[in-house]
Amino acid sequence: MKTIDGRRFRRSVLSTTGFTLALALGAGRLAAQDAATPVDLETLARSALDGNRDLTAAREGLVNAQEQVREAWGNVYPSINLDASYSRNISPNVNFLPAIFFDPSAGPDDYIPIRFGADNTWNSTLSLEQPLFRPGLFVAVGAAGRFESYQTEVVRGQSQNVITQVRVSYYQLLLAQEQVRLTQNSLDRVQESLKETTALNQAGLASEYDVLRLQVELANLEPNLRRAENSVLQARRQLAIQADVADQESLRVAGTLAEIDLEDPSNNSPDNRAILDFMGFQDSGMESMDAALTAASAARSDVKQLELNEDLAQAQLRVQQMDYLPELTLFGNYIISAQDNGKPNFFAAGDGQRAYSRIIGLRVSFPIFQGFQRAARIDERRAQLRQAQAQRRQGSDMAESQVRTLVENADEALQRARAQKLGVTQAQRGFEIASAQYREGLGSQLELTDAEVALRQSEFNYAQAVYDYLVARAQLDQATGKVPLVDVDIDADAS
Repeated sequence: MKTIDGRRFRRSVLSTTGFTLALALGAGRLAAQDAATPVDLETLARSALDGNRDLTAAREGLVNAQEQVREAWGNVYPSINLDASYSRNISPNVNFLPAIFFDPSAGPDDYIPIRFGADNTWNSTLSLEQPLFRPGLFVAVGAAGRFESYQTEVVRGQSQNVITQVRVSYYQLLLAQEQVRLTQNSLDRVQESLKETTALNQAGLASEYDVLRLQVELANLEPNLRRAENSVLQARRQLAIQADVADQESLRVAGTLAEIDLEDPSNNSPDNRAILDFMGFQDSGMESMDAALTAASAARSDVKQLELNEDLAQAQLRVQQMDYLPELTLFGNYIISAQDNGKPNFFAAGDGQRAYSRIIGLRVSFPIFQGFQRAARIDERRAQLRQAQAQRRQGSDMAESQVRTLVENADEALQRARAQKLGVTQAQRGFEIASAQYREGLGSQLELTDAEVALRQSEFNYAQAVYDYLVARAQLDQATGKVPLVDVDIDADAS
């Protein structure tokens, strides 16, 4: 008879606690409705492309490279200069000439002072130079163009890096929120069990040890919840900075890792489907290894940067080698000179003297000896070229290794998610059985606690597996040069 009464009492306590928990969950939903509207991954990624500071710096580097190309072309075009000067002779120059030039009777030591120049002197020169044969100039233009191509690829690589960082931070925030949710659920379940067990202990139907065990578990969960909430705040601030969001504290993201179905994308909410659709490299699984390696060799940004850096080093070497060749330049000058005395008139207008000179010619320059500087510069460029070649080979090997690792990681996480999904179902069923047995007095509180811990751990393991898969796919997109919004138009794919 005591057992029957105990079962009824347990059911009464569980029913009351369940009603209280339902009210608490309902209040939580209302509070969630009042929170800021969640922002999806694509919106944050586009915001990062517009305002990320590192990307802005890379774009300014591209502008600098474009101006260097213009500067290099400027050396090929003709140069025209106009120089003009005016001088006032306060004390004109005086030279002494032998007096015998003017007076045959003068002695050999007699001199006559002669004034040279007028009070006002005007000079203007219009000069033109046109390079006819300067191999170094045209090679330098090609080198500047390669530098522009390199900086263009740097901007693309930085854009890929920004998108990947935003994606990983977005997933980290979702995982942190999942940790809070699961810890809060465990805390609620332990509090409910503690209330029930305390009531049973007061009725003589449960031991004091059962109450102490739940109190200890509750004391362990509360700081874990606070730590998880702090992780959410940190992840939110990090994402806000990367996405250039001004109000960091109000940022909310859309999607739930625990509800993402990786096997059937159509079996997802719109928010979770948007997360899965935000991918560039569409092949997945170990069978896509060859496709991933092919894409990486053709479009991976850091590998292309190393290749362009090698081309640039080769062009710079050719620029230095051109220093041994002669240069041919066409030049011309148009000169106006004028002098007058007294009050200055612009270029002796109306009085005084004015003269004109016109000169045109060719200038050939043969570099003969420059103190071994040219040979030293060529050796420096050759060393830089060999260094660039070594870096390119090393980068290609590392890129291949990374792609293989990321494909393996994505495949492993996908398989783990499938197994963990089944584990969540089994753990949920186990918790339901342990709860039912505990209500009927057939199971112990220890079994119920173990079932709750197993459920919480399995739920988090599934969320962790989904997180690992999404991170591996984001990094694989960057490794293969197929990053959304940079290399892949997801709007076109969606249509």
